[in-house]
Amino acid sequence: MLLVVNGGSSSIKFAIFKQTEQPEKVFSGQIDHIGKTTISFKTLKADSQLAETIQLDTANDYPSIINYLAKWLERQMDVEKITAIAHRIVHGMQHTAPTVITEALLASLKQIIPYDPDHLPNEINLIEVFQQYFPGTVQVACFDTAFHQTMPRVARLLPIPRRFESQGISRYGFHGLSYQYLIQALEKTAGKDVANGRVILAHLGNGASLAAVHHGQSMDTSMAFTPAAGIPMSSRSGDLDPGVAWYIMKSGNLSPDQFNQLINHESGLLGIAETSGDMADLLVRESTDFRAKEAVDLFCYEVKKKIGAYAAALGGIDTLIFSGGIGENAPGIRQRICENLDFLGIKLDARSNQENNKIISVDTGKVTIRIISTDEAWMMAQIVNKMIRDGIISLSGKTYQNE
Repeated sequence: MLLVVNGGSSSIKFAIFKQTEQPEKVFSGQIDHIGKTTISFKTLKADSQLAETIQLDTANDYPSIINYLAKWLERQMDVEKITAIAHRIVHGMQHTAPTVITEALLASLKQIIPYDPDHLPNEINLIEVFQQYFPGTVQVACFDTAFHQTMPRVARLLPIPRRFESQGISRYGFHGLSYQYLIQALEKTAGKDVANGRVILAHLGNGASLAAVHHGQSMDTSMAFTPAAGIPMSSRSGDLDPGVAWYIMKSGNLSPDQFNQLINHESGLLGIAETSGDMADLLVRESTDFRAKEAVDLFCYEVKKKIGAYAAALGGIDTLIFSGGIGENAPGIRQRICENLDFLGIKLDARSNQENNKIISVDTGKVTIRIISTDEAWMMAQIVNKMIRDGIISLSGKTYQNE
């Protein structure tokens, strides 16, 4: 069995896979709203249908929830049957490949916590707690930034004094595991030639980004040094005029930590709408609340602009893929994004779009528009499975080689 863990800023997702040639999901689960009064723990069957919902009455802080989950997993299955544990690590800096977790790696991750204070502390805590509950089981870090290591240097550069580059400040990009899965899924569905073409991927959810891909490699992406960059998201600002940052911090007398809280948890759609950052809620409210409508309009406008920019960077576009909770399930959002992009060859078929079909472009369109459900957990399971098959991880979990 392979255990896959994805720790977010206020949630933890996990899945158990059979270690077969193509990993098979056995069951999965998700704990949401960590830190809130009511914490929901949902377990799902292999087909992703709801199995059980548990309202947790334990302490609501992240460390307590991690310990609860580890104990729960320990009760559910034989620890000896877990070959390896894969962790999604959002920020990986120089790491270009999945890496077996060692004390040296943990130490290096702790050093870059200021790069991603919303994710890294929780991810490190998950690793250390699982080391206690599953001693001797090899753990693997799957870096969300690794997919974007192929970006050309011009796309990685940030226009700040060069001395900061030596501190590791550049465009890294995120959602890499999702993008890696989507490109593989595209190749499986449409063939290698299509997957090697000029592809724009739109991973649109609470966290949202776009990526320009050619020959299966990342050429550019909207998120940058942190996941707060790019298009506006549920509660993240996206790209922001540096002068606005300076003025807000100065006039509001905000500390760096307070400003980080503002742009990651109080901005984006939530900041504009003032009522909710959830797209489904905003779509219900927009007919009666101009703030909700403006939030939705800005989101669609910024995604549209990125598609145009990446079409220019790629020298054209052959395939546009929508994924993520919004990308897969909100036909109205897709319609607004694609509206007036005929000049790029992007034209939706209204009925196919409304029905959330796999292909939602008109037959005569130059660009094939697809909906592909992403699966970061399966991608991590496949990565670790391959490491085992290639001998990078031994079945005993005692010997391995790194990168």
